[in-house]
Amino acid sequence: MTWVKREMVMDSNLKQLHESDFNLWVEQIKEAIQNRDFEGMDWDNLLDEIDDMGKSEKRSLDSYMQRLIEHILKLKYWDSEREKCRRGWMQEVTNFRNRINRILKKNPSLSNYLKAEYSDLYQDAISTMSFDFDIPEDNFVEVQQIMESDYFG
Repeated sequence: MTWVKREMVMDSNLKQLHESDFNLWVEQIKEAIQNRDFEGMDWDNLLDEIDDMGKSEKRSLDSYMQRLIEHILKLKYWDSEREKCRRGWMQEVTNFRNRINRILKKNPSLSNYLKAEYSDLYQDAISTMSFDFDIPEDNFVEVQQIMESDYFG
């Protein structure tokens, strides 16, 4: 670490640095952990950042799954647009599945989270898509089926 960075940390504690220069805060936290220097550690902000990382992954997973469901619904029920949009919707379905699978590969424990949230995400997708086209009441597709690579509705 350079002399300038050391001076900045000496002039400012880590909690203030978290608000004023997040990147430098991360560097200082990393260095403190590497050096096993836990005395002046900014534990509260560090725990908040770790918590936010987990929430971010869940938000991404929610978003990709809802978008996947929306595109499956389009393929199944949006008759008037299907002919001209089918290919693009299928590409998006594949893209969203890939993104979901990538998140789950890096975070296998989120599979249980996804299963628990799936029916709510499905209902959210229906409420969004019902403005564009009619969706029958018996439209539910299980998460296992919607994640199959050859399922397009």
